[in-house]
Amino acid sequence: MATCKRCGCERSVKNGKVRGKVRYKCKECGLNFVEGDGRVNESLVVKKALAVILYSLSKASFNMLGKIFGHSPSLLYRWIVEEMAKLPEPEVPGDIKEMEFDEMWHFIGSKKTNSGSSRRWIVAQGELLPGWSAVVMLQRLDGSTTRSST
Repeated sequence: MATCKRCGCERSVKNGKVRGKVRYKCKECGLNFVEGDGRVNESLVVKKALAVILYSLSKASFNMLGKIFGHSPSLLYRWIVEEMAKLPEPEVPGDIKEMEFDEMWHFIGSKKTNSGSSRRWIVAQGELLPGWSAVVMLQRLDGSTTRSST
């Protein structure tokens, strides 16, 4: 018998026909379903695969992929997220002693310095154990770097 699409139970019975296909009804949850999925478009499968390859090579943005394939950038984002969910969680090898994270900010026109992450930060670094270090970043308070002339 057919396997239920909702609960995975194999206890289903035939329940008529719909759109030329045999319909089944699950005895556990009561779901009516047909086997297979006739909505698969082969050209979309190829587009998704190529979009994932271009994005994973860090050569294409969602906007650029949207223009190439004639779809919205949000749809391309969903395609990438769907494929990413199928991958296993990456493992960090035990022999890695140091990792570096970098973030770059671009300011066009003027740099905003009155609020947010563009303000100066206080950075304190210390070594907890040999080979282990900790970095603490605190944002300065307003007026903490000004000197009084009195």
